[in-house]
Amino acid sequence: MLFLTLRTLNISAQELPNWKPELKKVFKFSTFYGAVNGGTSLSDVDIYSVTNGLETQTIITPFDYSVTFGIRKIARMGYEPKEAFKTGMETSFSDAATIGKVKGFEFLFEVDYKRQQGENYIDQNHFLRYVSDKYILKGEYLEDGFADIKYFETSQRYRWKKDKKLSFNLGAVQRLSEPYGYDPLAEWQLSNNNLHYTFLALEEGYNVEFDGQGGAEYFDPSGNSVATSTEVWEVVIIPTVLANYTEGKRNELKQTIQHSLVVGFDYYYYTKTYWLHSWGNLMPYHYDDGNEFSYHKYNNGQWYDYSGGLIFGYKYNKHLGVFVEGKYNKYWNREWHDFSLGINYVIF
Repeated sequence: MLFLTLRTLNISAQELPNWKPELKKVFKFSTFYGAVNGGTSLSDVDIYSVTNGLETQTIITPFDYSVTFGIRKIARMGYEPKEAFKTGMETSFSDAATIGKVKGFEFLFEVDYKRQQGENYIDQNHFLRYVSDKYILKGEYLEDGFADIKYFETSQRYRWKKDKKLSFNLGAVQRLSEPYGYDPLAEWQLSNNNLHYTFLALEEGYNVEFDGQGGAEYFDPSGNSVATSTEVWEVVIIPTVLANYTEGKRNELKQTIQHSLVVGFDYYYYTKTYWLHSWGNLMPYHYDDGNEFSYHKYNNGQWYDYSGGLIFGYKYNKHLGVFVEGKYNKYWNREWHDFSLGINYVIF
């Protein structure tokens, strides 16, 4: 979609020459990047069994890799080093800040296809942001495969600047996402909180054949034998049935929109020997539209969603320095975070 949009803009600019200066202004200083990274994953693991004599099974985890594509126009903070090339492996905590270094229009579109420890997933982070002295407009799409969180968010905020370093903001946020909090297994729970998992599996197309001597064989919806004992059925097959069922039921539901109030702050101070960049956002109130899958019902009322970040660095002298960097998010009781801290000592 990004490439098609850029192509369309390019055609339009050719047809209307007076658009060219505006397009050039929008994409000036932006960087398009693509990179492939890889490395060794977990080493092979030997699993031994003595059920039918000594048997050995080797579990092989394929190598890790990531394929990254992106385009960005975000002013570099004073504490950020200038990179010769972007590899897609950089961790720019400041990208999550509400306000950038400069006023005006900034954007980021980045997609990462990853395999880590044998698990494949996609990470996406896209946003458009416009910052002025009086207001902030932002649209963002975030997908974090490891944290299992995905949503689209827009926000409109009034901004009040106390001084050049500190500002506060207040406004509204709209978030479009799956109905987090919904538990597909709740309808299968018995009065004693146990789960009627075998009946659920039968409803999903599995079948059980008893041999009349206390034994049983279990078959999947395709008629393949998947277990010849209750132990294997409960320990190996049922967890897969439950995982597939919950994922399928979640995917069947339409996405819901959540309207929330947001308050936040942003602080930025930088010198060559000391810098502090911090930001925070709190959503203390969420409108309840009475939707059947509203998070209000799963949470029994209001809740707090929040996010924030901190980037701190201090150089005691030309030899010794310390740093702390990190960000934290909590939406719908789902958490994801990153951090880094350490000490540097230059020896000469």
